[in-house]
Amino acid sequence: MRFISLLTVAVILLTGSFAMAERLSVSSRIANIRSGPGTDYEILWKVESYYPIIVLKKSGSWINFRDFEGDEGWIHTSLVRKKPTVITIKNTCNVRNGPGTNHDILFTVEKGIPFLILDRQKNWLQIKHADGDRGWIHKSLVW
Repeated sequence: MRFISLLTVAVILLTGSFAMAERLSVSSRIANIRSGPGTDYEILWKVESYYPIIVLKKSGSWINFRDFEGDEGWIHTSLVRKKPTVITIKNTCNVRNGPGTNHDILFTVEKGIPFLILDRQKNWLQIKHADGDRGWIHKSLVW
C-alpha cells in the first residue's frame, strides 16, 4: 500500500500537476501583444516595461501567456525576462516613502501600472517604475 502511495505522488510530480507557472516580465520599453505566435497575427494591445505575465505555453520563440486580468496573448521571447515585477490591481494605490502606512504618500497610481520589485519588508514592496519613480506599496495592492 505504501508503494502505491509513493508511486502516485511520483506520477503527480512528474506530470507537472504541482508545477509552478513561470512568471516573466516585459523587458522592452513597449511590447506588442499579439493574437498568435508571429508578427503576422493581430496586435491586441501594447504593454510597457515590467508588465508581469504567467507563461501558459511556448511555440518556437513565442510565449502564450495570461496577465493579471486573465487576458491571454502572445509575446516574443526576446521581449521578456525573469525579473521580479508586479502590477497594481486596485483603482487607486498609494506609493509611500517607506514600508508602512505611517510613511508619507509620494504619489498615487491607478490600476494596471507595472513596477520592478527592488526589496521586500514583510507585507511591503519597494518598487520602481520604468520612468524611475520609486517608493513602497502594500502587497495587497498588486499582482
